[in-house]
Amino acid sequence: MTNATGYFDRKPSSSIRPGLSAIQQSTTLPGSPHTPQRTFSSTFSSPSASFRAEEDPLVFEFGTRHFSAGFAGESAPRCMLGFETEDARRVGDYRQWRKSYSRKVGSRNEESWGLDYELWRMDVRTVDLGLVEDKIERAVREAYAKYLLIDQKARRLVLVLPPVMPHPLLATILTTLFSNFQYSSITLLSTPMLSVVAAGLRTGLVIDIGWAETVITGIFEFREVHHSRSTRAMKSTSWEFGRLLRQVMKKNGVPRNPGMDEDLDGESGNISLEQCEEIMRRMAWCRSHEQGSKDRNDKSLTTPLSALDPLISVPLSVAESEIVMQIPFSEFARPVESALLACNNTVEHFDDHELPVHLLAYQALLSLPPDVRGMCMSRIVVTGGGSHVQGLKGRIVEELTGLVQERDWDPVWGKAANIRRDRMKEAKRNRQMETTPQRMQKSTQSTDDPDTTTDPVSAALADQELDPIEDKLRRDQAKLTKPQVSGIFRGVETLGAWAGGSLLAGLKVKGIVEIEKDRFIQHGLAGAHRDADISVVPQRQSFGPGAQRGGLGDRSSWTLGAWA
Repeated sequence: MTNATGYFDRKPSSSIRPGLSAIQQSTTLPGSPHTPQRTFSSTFSSPSASFRAEEDPLVFEFGTRHFSAGFAGESAPRCMLGFETEDARRVGDYRQWRKSYSRKVGSRNEESWGLDYELWRMDVRTVDLGLVEDKIERAVREAYAKYLLIDQKARRLVLVLPPVMPHPLLATILTTLFSNFQYSSITLLSTPMLSVVAAGLRTGLVIDIGWAETVITGIFEFREVHHSRSTRAMKSTSWEFGRLLRQVMKKNGVPRNPGMDEDLDGESGNISLEQCEEIMRRMAWCRSHEQGSKDRNDKSLTTPLSALDPLISVPLSVAESEIVMQIPFSEFARPVESALLACNNTVEHFDDHELPVHLLAYQALLSLPPDVRGMCMSRIVVTGGGSHVQGLKGRIVEELTGLVQERDWDPVWGKAANIRRDRMKEAKRNRQMETTPQRMQKSTQSTDDPDTTTDPVSAALADQELDPIEDKLRRDQAKLTKPQVSGIFRGVETLGAWAGGSLLAGLKVKGIVEIEKDRFIQHGLAGAHRDADISVVPQRQSFGPGAQRGGLGDRSSWTLGAWA
């Protein structure tokens, strides 16, 4: 029989596989029961790490010009890829490294400006869906191979998309992801709703200044209650920057590229989109409302121009040569104000699809109910590529404040509306002046004749008596609850739509629009119900004899939600 002290004196082997000394020791001492060593599938991985890689869903965000990918629960995506023509070259194509190689210059037309850098357009009549499918597949495979560094196993995918998308484009995206990759299910989430989640809110007005359009969405308790859009976005802003640079080049006598025609404004089209975006990313800014009004009204400045408006050296490459132009710093604010805010035009010159950003936000707030409006105006979330322009967020809030002070919340505007508003203010002022002497006369009569009795007031018009118990309960409840900010204009920062999708995916929340692979491959988008809004909360139901128990728990039915 084995001695107890001898059993506890033995030391276990440090390695998984026992060495020669351990084998010799086991031959001299009798065997004893022991726990077998755990075996791992890989030397450099642990069970927790492999379990995490299998269970964590992926979060993809598709935009007009970018694609972001990463894991759920992280604060930022692992990669953000573009769809530029230079990145889509074949292996062995080294033309861009030649000295005689020159990038394609900008387009003559604003409609085709940046067309080669876009993944899709909302007008699918001019979009090659096969090319869109190839770009999506290439971007996803590049994200897997270079940034995610995982194998393509069956996992869940959270897809962040704009709230309004054509069905052919949506079907192309889902078909590409289901056919070429092993995703078990795809959950669709809306970009404005995730921007509100990433800001730590439940309600807000989301102003998404994107590449092709600006989308303003009203969110109340995680539900979209209003949606409007405008074509004034970063595409028109970059076009205005290109126009500014072309005007400066023409003024300085810079020769245009050979073979390039004159554009619509008679300016040489030497500027490419890359140069415009590089300068816009570094130098674009927006003045405050007070600075813009002073600049428009006061044309005579006593201070020298060099002190208020310094000159900025801007290098440009034109016709295989480098030039440096001197541009005043204030000129870099004019394209932003002209494209997004339309400061030089009046409201009568705009169509419904090209309203300025602040006027579109004002109309969006005006269309909301008063209680929702008070909550949304205190939670203005500006996101998208235009949100990085210095001073633009504060300018939008200042313009909204000025519009409300000028028009109030009146949907009717114009000369006749202004005349009617002035008449109402004057009538109210006259009424107050008439009632003031009457009140003073009644007060003097009551002091002179204290025995006069006033007429009894009916119970319906009398002031309500305060209940001390209800008053105490109201004070105790106010101590426990945090007061909500409402009725004032205030901006809130957000981490972006991708961070909101990562947060929701990490919480293991079931989405309303959850598409399974088998159902989609079998029926496509035609297999979805057209319910625009459904509830995911299980409800109690009573079933009679022979009734079918189908509904929310039935996985055979699914809906497109807001994309229906």
